[in-house]
Amino acid sequence: MKQLILGNEAVARGLYEAGCNFVSSYPGTPSTEITECIATYKEVYAEWAPNEKVAMEAAFGASLAGRRSFCGMKHVGLNVAADPLFTISYTGVNAGLVIGVADDAGMHSSQNEQDSRHYARASKIPMLEPSDSAEAIAFAKLAYQISEQFDTPVLLKMCTRVSHSQSVVEPGERVEALKEYVKDIPKYVMMPGNAKKRHPIVEERMQKLAEYAETCAFNRAEYTGDGILVLEPTYKHLLLIDVAQWNGSIVLDDGLFLACESKLKHKAVMRSNLSSAALGNEGLFNLGIQGNGILALECHCPREELIEVVLQNDVLKVDGNFAIAWSGTLDFTVERSGKSLIGSAASGEGLVNVYRGTGKVWLAPVQRGLA
Repeated sequence: MKQLILGNEAVARGLYEAGCNFVSSYPGTPSTEITECIATYKEVYAEWAPNEKVAMEAAFGASLAGRRSFCGMKHVGLNVAADPLFTISYTGVNAGLVIGVADDAGMHSSQNEQDSRHYARASKIPMLEPSDSAEAIAFAKLAYQISEQFDTPVLLKMCTRVSHSQSVVEPGERVEALKEYVKDIPKYVMMPGNAKKRHPIVEERMQKLAEYAETCAFNRAEYTGDGILVLEPTYKHLLLIDVAQWNGSIVLDDGLFLACESKLKHKAVMRSNLSSAALGNEGLFNLGIQGNGILALECHCPREELIEVVLQNDVLKVDGNFAIAWSGTLDFTVERSGKSLIGSAASGEGLVNVYRGTGKVWLAPVQRGLA
């Protein structure tokens, strides 16, 4: 059921749904409500720390122990926590670690203004910056996915206007994600000899994050005005789609989006079944395009080779990543075809992509990478 909630409350909801188990923060407007709200969930241990440095170190300890963790503070508090921030960038994490920082542009309740994005650049840590409550939930979940995929803490940047404004969200289910503690002194004890060996790993991680940012569903380049736009040559096939023919809503597989008219809206579409997406090694989000206008895709096969399947309140199961686009009205999940979802994921077999509802699906004749 859709709800109207504060941005900070939405962050707390996103942390909860992502399986966060431990929260340690230091209060300070405009970040305080995140920890106050998540403390209401009985599955999450939440505490106020003596200061921001202690909060970050406690959250890192929980991450090291295999529990997804969070620490929150306002922008000036990040100054206090800078020491562990830069070191944790070198060590990486075990379970996901999200660091929430709320900037106070306009100094409504602060002694100065700061742009915390400079800390992300200096410490070589990725940062996500939601623009409303719906993105606050989605980005909190995505932050844990990035944290564990790239072995890094992730900064989640809020600001006064987003933290204390309300917008519509649709809460989802909680997913538990526990890891085992593994003793690894060279990775986690940053004596000079170990730190020097970790530095190249940090630089390599930044390159991988840069590549990820180029295809992430949340990032896009926008061009306005009059002029000529020149695109680099490609060996792939360009497909032009009138989104109106998809009832104004289409969802794309990763890496296919090339360009679209400015009147079309982008939206990160979350899987209906988060746990199955994780076990199936599929991302939690796909790029959705809404509105009336022309969309350009970069596909590995020409349009005439694509197979269009039309569903009327029906179910389509596909064994493999053959679907390149589907109607936004369809529910997309990854489900087992064997006896159990966990067993299917462990064996690498028995997982199928399932599309339910009314709409259409475009299928390629071969999977990407095999064309």
